[in-house]
Amino acid sequence: MRITGLATALALTGALALAAGTPATASAPVERHAKPTIVLVHGAFEDASAWSGVTARLQREGYQVFAPANPLRGLASDAEYLRAALAGVSGPLVLVGHSYGGMVISEAAAALPSVTALVYVAAFIPRAGESALALNSRYPGSLLGPDTTRTVDYPAGTDLYVRADSFRTLFAADRGAAEAAVAAAGQRPIAPAALNEPAAHGAPPAPAKYALVAAADRAIPPAAERFMAQRAGARTTEVPAAHDLPASQPGVVAATIERAAR
Repeated sequence: MRITGLATALALTGALALAAGTPATASAPVERHAKPTIVLVHGAFEDASAWSGVTARLQREGYQVFAPANPLRGLASDAEYLRAALAGVSGPLVLVGHSYGGMVISEAAAALPSVTALVYVAAFIPRAGESALALNSRYPGSLLGPDTTRTVDYPAGTDLYVRADSFRTLFAADRGAAEAAVAAAGQRPIAPAALNEPAAHGAPPAPAKYALVAAADRAIPPAAERFMAQRAGARTTEVPAAHDLPASQPGVVAATIERAAR
């Protein structure tokens, strides 16, 4: 069959497009909205491995995840370290903090305009002038104290650890004894001064806030977590669990982070 005129032109255009791997009638590409980077900040007496289950779930859903080491040396310096670690990360950010990590993400977010949401996981949500220790003492119920902790003095300062025989009761009651013992052995200590240092800024008002309250928490009183979440206007979910939600309830935590990211 002989093809002439317009038909010939259309046939040639289609053949060339197929050869190039592009459609015959090209249109401007539609860019999908980029997912935010999820930043997971651990608290005292743990390290970034506490987020492993959460990280795996978020990565399977296509999120970029960054779980930096939190120095646990002082609130201002810890927040500055986090801001510096995020200097090379472009695009929107969702900051997630567990326990003392809530203090750090609140302080860091004040100077990070790319933060679109803050997620507090059994965490402190401070206002300016408040310290973690003051907030923890506001309501009864915390077992954190001299009977459950020990200090290590060294030339540059003092570190605070949870005693190995108290770690499961205080921190990891939802985990088996063997798993809690492993976590206790590898815990990352905090400088006591960090718990006493008041926030300079507190949680900024603009980003959306989400909070998970651990109803069986023995490190931060659940009443304190409820109070801070309500005061901050956070969308709050209560979980019948102990303090270490990232390790014991990674599915619940990841689901909350995804809600915040969307």
